[in-house]
Amino acid sequence: MLDKSFSPDGTETSLYALWEASGAFSARPDSLAKPYTIMIPPPNVTGTLHIGHALTMTLQDTLIRWRRMQGRDTLWQPGTDHAGIATQLVVERMLQKDGTSRQEMGRDAFVERVWEWKAESGGGITRQLRRLGGSLDWPRERFTMDDGLSDAVKEVFVTLYREGLIYRDRRLVNWDPAFRSAISDLEVDNRETRGNLWYIRYPVEGQPGRTITVATTRPETMLGDMAVAVHPEDERFADLVGRNVILPLTGRRIPIVADEHSDPTKGSGAVKITPAHDFNDFEVGRRHKLDMPSVLDEEARITLAEIEGELRAEDGLADPAFVRTLAGMPRDAARKAMVAELERLEWLEKIEPHTNQVPHAERSGAVVEPRLTTQWYCDAKTLAGPAIDAVESGRIEFVPRQWENTFYAWMRDIQPWCISRQLWWGHRIPAWYGPDGHVFVAHDEADAATQARAHYGQETALTRDEDVLDTWFSSALWPFSTLGWPQQTPELARYYPTDVLVTGFDIIFFWVARMMMMGLHFMKDVPFRTVFIHGLVRDERGQKMSKSKGNGIDPLEMIDSYGADAMRFCICSLTGLGRDVKLGRRKVEEYRSFITKIWNAARFCEMNGVAPVEGFSPASVQSPLGRWILAELAQAVEDATKALEAFRFDEYAAACYRFVWNFFCDWFLELAKPVFAAGDTAEAVETRAVAAHVLGTIMRLLQPVTPFVTDSLWQHFGFGPEGSLITAPWPQPEHLEGAKEAREEMEWLIRFISAIRTVRSEMNVPPSRLAPVLLRDASPVTVARAAKWSEAIGRMARVSEVQPLEGEMPQGAAQLVVDEATLVIPLAGIIDLAVERQRLEKECAKVDGEITKVERKLGNADFVARAKPEVVAENRERLETFQAERQRLQAALARIS
Repeated sequence: MLDKSFSPDGTETSLYALWEASGAFSARPDSLAKPYTIMIPPPNVTGTLHIGHALTMTLQDTLIRWRRMQGRDTLWQPGTDHAGIATQLVVERMLQKDGTSRQEMGRDAFVERVWEWKAESGGGITRQLRRLGGSLDWPRERFTMDDGLSDAVKEVFVTLYREGLIYRDRRLVNWDPAFRSAISDLEVDNRETRGNLWYIRYPVEGQPGRTITVATTRPETMLGDMAVAVHPEDERFADLVGRNVILPLTGRRIPIVADEHSDPTKGSGAVKITPAHDFNDFEVGRRHKLDMPSVLDEEARITLAEIEGELRAEDGLADPAFVRTLAGMPRDAARKAMVAELERLEWLEKIEPHTNQVPHAERSGAVVEPRLTTQWYCDAKTLAGPAIDAVESGRIEFVPRQWENTFYAWMRDIQPWCISRQLWWGHRIPAWYGPDGHVFVAHDEADAATQARAHYGQETALTRDEDVLDTWFSSALWPFSTLGWPQQTPELARYYPTDVLVTGFDIIFFWVARMMMMGLHFMKDVPFRTVFIHGLVRDERGQKMSKSKGNGIDPLEMIDSYGADAMRFCICSLTGLGRDVKLGRRKVEEYRSFITKIWNAARFCEMNGVAPVEGFSPASVQSPLGRWILAELAQAVEDATKALEAFRFDEYAAACYRFVWNFFCDWFLELAKPVFAAGDTAEAVETRAVAAHVLGTIMRLLQPVTPFVTDSLWQHFGFGPEGSLITAPWPQPEHLEGAKEAREEMEWLIRFISAIRTVRSEMNVPPSRLAPVLLRDASPVTVARAAKWSEAIGRMARVSEVQPLEGEMPQGAAQLVVDEATLVIPLAGIIDLAVERQRLEKECAKVDGEITKVERKLGNADFVARAKPEVVAENRERLETFQAERQRLQAALARIS
């Protein structure tokens, strides 16, 4: 006998171990079945399971489990990413606690230490994915720095270099001064920061007493100013374009240039141009062929190396001695010193409070510095062309389609991709330099030495490039490097291209697009046929989750509290197309009730002798109740299958929920109670067989999303051995001939009972008080049905009798219409109708007041313009709720008027 309640704790661990040991998750390359492949977005080896992981992994696992049941040869490729900067940060912090640093250890010893840490602690995220129930093909697990993937990285780099698609260039990059490395845009967190806008007067050369005022948020970079820009159509400065100003503090002459980058409506209308320390200024500098000296070093300290020769003493304007005191000073301290000096020299016009977006390094927390450095770049524009064409031609489809526009916008304006990082942990760039700086790109040092010998005509000492590659470079190869490329393996031939990529919109450009570019270039085919883009996980109010707000959710804690099945079903239920997932503890708890409902229904079936019947045929069922539930089951299977095919996880969950809770539990099992109680009658035997068939199909239908509870029940009822549900066939809809009459009859019964329940609830009729139901204008069919189902109507609707109305309409009765018949429920003597009417009128007035308040708020253009979108949406939802409630109350009043 089943326990009184389902206990996820022990069940999940033991069942998962059984699945994994049995090889149930494994792909079968020798199979004749059609393959179905999903590549896991490799989580950071440093990571722990967060709510975003729980979302995307649940969706992927649901698809894989479903396709596996359909008989496909499924490969869900597992693996982790070396996560260069994140992993290096973790190990460096460990070293700090030990009183040492990577610089003290040296590169080789540090890298060895990282490998040791990875071996000891790097498997945490994969253990947590098992907790979630992810059915990945674990023996195929890959790591972006294992030998095979490293070979792929070198092959791609060398090939692209030889094709001219990888090169070195001096450009601006996002620079993390704490790590002293370039970082990607994805590793930059823009934070709203309160600061100041400093207005500084720059004297115009040759026009004593005349100045031009620039407004800046970064006075500390003015040592690197190479121009002042004004808008070409700004008449205030028209006569100054082409003239020079003298840069305060340094004495350098710099030109006034006309450029549309300057916005006449902001600040003073004139902006200083510091090409080496601002991305917009860099482009202005290129347009006007300006020099680009750097005045901040790799640690964001003042450096005068590139401007020392240009320092000039200007009476009352510039003092080289002061400027030299800034050398080596951190940028914040230098800012204070420079502002004070500008104020002393009376070149500071004013200071205004100012709030702007300041970029911070996601990992180190340091303020990101735009820095002009020589880095390795990939010609992303050339590689983007085939990727754009693949989406335009339909070879790759985005779901929802709207994300194609985002993809196009990014790809058609793509910039060179900075692929080098100044780190020690990662794929070291396969480049060596001769004594004159000539570069040799090769697969290994021996190959580089051979190239150098041919170039110099003799043996020459070479120096290896110190940098490593951007993590996204190796992860861009994931769909084919994990399958053995550059070797032409059977897995590569069978499982590439993959079927679907499931990911968030935030990495469409950083990962999805780059996989397209690399896959098309090296495999001559798309890496995946469909990209399903899910939304972000937000809290129940639609707000972004964050530590500062304290509204985040730990999926592992949710699993501990409510079980993996509840967590997974909740995620599927809330994942619709094109919208974010509003998730909270209350939601997960609600869906635990659904898991409990399944368990209790199965336990009720077992207590009533329900067991699988060998050779059961749905077509043989005669009773309307049995034929009806089988027809509804067929519809549920059809709806669930269509939903999964369309990536409508919410509709899949809704179809399962609706059938299990509403049709099977609330109606079929309730209506079957007297049949079961009748013993071993032919109807009881048939109804038990139907119940067993439906229960088994429910287990198969729900296995992709709630694998633990369903597999437990599957083996307990004897549908198959323990752990076998995972490979059971996906159910097919079995539409019975002639089921229409049974559905019509049962749907009538449900409408009939539901209508009576609604009236009783609205009128506050106590459950203990039975009331008669009189039928007016009822057809003979309705009268006959009411008589046939009188026991069920009486028991489930708390009705004393159902009879045709004879004579006059009784006083104090509620009326409602079901199909052609009017149901008359005499309530005089059962409740006080006057009191109930007064209560309903009071509730209606209260709801009307709420509607007026919300309508007034939404009708206020200023509120709609200023409020956050989620607040406006919340108010619209409230209005719809109140309006529906008003309709319900008005209908209730009409029934007793």
